[in-house]
Formats: sequence, structure tokens, C-alpha cells
Amino acid sequence: MIGFRTLLYKELLRFWKVGFQTVAAPVLTSLLYLLIFSHVLEGHATVNGIHYTAFLIPGLVMMSVLQNAFSNSSSSLIQAKVMGSVVFVLLPPFSYVEFYLAYMLAAMLRGLMVGVGVLAVTGWFAPLSAAAPLWIVVFAVIGGAIMGSLGMIAGIWADKFDQLAGFQNFLIVPLTMLSGVFYSIHSLPGFWQKLSHFNPLFYMIDGFRFGFFGVSDVAPLTSLIVASACFLTVATATLYMLRSGYKLRY
Repeated sequence: MIGFRTLLYKELLRFWKVGFQTVAAPVLTSLLYLLIFSHVLEGHATVNGIHYTAFLIPGLVMMSVLQNAFSNSSSSLIQAKVMGSVVFVLLPPFSYVEFYLAYMLAAMLRGLMVGVGVLAVTGWFAPLSAAAPLWIVVFAVIGGAIMGSLGMIAGIWADKFDQLAGFQNFLIVPLTMLSGVFYSIHSLPGFWQKLSHFNPLFYMIDGFRFGFFGVSDVAPLTSLIVASACFLTVATATLYMLRSGYKLRY
């Protein structure tokens, strides 16, 4: 596992060396979201009996985890492909499973670091409790793993930066923004409520929020089943692409 450890260290060092951009900047963005939305809606809205600011914080934390996990693995691979340095990752004798684990874990760790940072700077705006802390950890980890794997798929598929930007802007951002970060789906009309259930990120955010308040729009076990199925799907697809060498070796 020397190759795995070395590649994981390289990926961790890659984003940590520019921590102001990769960690601090997303924390600031989430803080601005909180300041704007809480200023407008606090005192005017409650969600499931929870003050709006308190309701919003877990959603922002999880959104930060998901988006930054995706960004880490996707940006790393597309940069390596465009610069031609991906050959130095493919030449060493370690397996595609080690390749996958290193990139996925690094992406997940970046997402978790940003999530902890967001929670640290926003948590004092409203009282938060941990009604079910195990659910918080489980959904944060599996959400980061899913988006880290999906970022690898996007990075392998894309041939240039604008293709990756299109993948992120037209798929990842809409899915996260429409996943219940800023609202409960019960506040939506019936058609949009049903449509929200086809968004896998909704289950991750709803399950994560359940860990704080003990209330959710769907049962947390249902959310865990959906999230687990998503992880198995994207992990299998990523491993297949790595094993076949799709757009990496040829």
C-alpha cells in the first residue's frame, strides 16, 4: 500500500498548499449565505418548528462537504490530464483500486474539513444540538465519498476545463441548490415535492439534518439506503473507468 499512501499524501498536500482557496474561501461563501438568508428570513419563518437560522446551518455544512469533495477530485484529474502529468500517476505499479481510494479519500477529507470549518463559524449564530450524532458522521462521510467518486467520473470524462465547468454548473450546482439546503420540501407544491425525491442529494442533506434536530422530511433509514445505493453505483462506475483506462491511458 505504499503507492496508495504516497498518492493520498500527494492529493492532500495538493489542496492544503492552497488552503485559503480550497478551504477558507468555501467557508466564507457559506458564511455569507447564512448572513444574507438569516437576516431576511429569521423571525419570519420556522421549518418543522425549528428557527430558520438553525435549520439552515446543517444544510450549508452538508452542501459545502458535497461541493468541495466533488471539486477536489475533479479538478485534480482534469489538471493532470491537461498538463500531461497524469502519466506519472499511471506509470507506478499500483492498482486501480488504490488509485480510486487515494483520490476519493482525499476529496472526502477536503469536504469534511470545509464542513467542519463552516460549522465552526456558523454554529454560534443559532443554538445547535446533536440529537443523533452518529447520523451526522455517517451522512457526512458517505456524502463526501459519493461526490468524490462523482468528481473522478467528471474529471476522467472531461477533456478540457470548460467541459468540467459545464458538468459542475449544469448538474452538481442545481442538484445541491434544489436539495433542501434552504427549505423543507414540504413547503413546495405537490409536483415539486415528488420531483425532489428523485434528487439523491436531497436524501444526504435531509439525513444529515436529522442528526442535529431529530426531525426530517423522510425517514433517515430511507435516506441511508438511497445514499448507499448511490455510492455503490458511482464507485462501481469509477472503478470500471479506471480499470479500462477510459480517457486516461488512451
